[in-house]
Amino acid sequence: MDQAKPVARIDVISDAICPWCYIGKRQLERALVMLAEQKLHFAVAWHPFQLNPDMPREGADRAQYRIAKFGSLEKSRQLDERITETAATVGLDFHLDRLTRTPNTLDAHRVIRLAGQHGVQDGVVEALFEGYFCEGADIGQRDVLVGLASRGGLPAAETAAMLDGEAGLREVVAGDQMARNAGISGVPSFALEGHVLFSGAVPAEEMVKAFRHAWDILKTRAA
Repeated sequence: MDQAKPVARIDVISDAICPWCYIGKRQLERALVMLAEQKLHFAVAWHPFQLNPDMPREGADRAQYRIAKFGSLEKSRQLDERITETAATVGLDFHLDRLTRTPNTLDAHRVIRLAGQHGVQDGVVEALFEGYFCEGADIGQRDVLVGLASRGGLPAAETAAMLDGEAGLREVVAGDQMARNAGISGVPSFALEGHVLFSGAVPAEEMVKAFRHAWDILKTRAA
């Protein structure tokens, strides 16, 4: 078998405004390198989950939303500081102070879905994460999404045309519901060939053990 050919698919259930999902992406990237050294190569697909499924389509003022969610602006800032420190340990430079809006992420998930159809999902997911967490971009805005998607490898005109209609909306909502029906309540969550293995931005070394063990079981069952 060609060693570069994926032996299985890793599914990542995530939200574009989940900081742990960006941190988890970095850990996954490290894990994939370590797995490749063991001659195991995996394809990766990203799937939708809304942290705030009741968020209005226009989003909300971030400060006010987080005061309502966490009880005070000070508590919100403390949480931001802790997550920024954690992100730095995997090389990410968060600037959460630049964020003014908490967006509805349905359109971001539609863009990620379109990116999967074009084979550029990793680049687009990376661009959305970087835009939101590092640059303070409002990824609930059409033009912002078009620009970030273009940075990630999607044709701007095609992204804009998709966002101007409702293509992919039903599928994104269905994907979100499918994750909840599977018992997923937090992200990032990671699955191998449809089998949910773990949730959270766990260290790459733990990911390697989980994926290796799951792959060995699947391989044995298929034998």
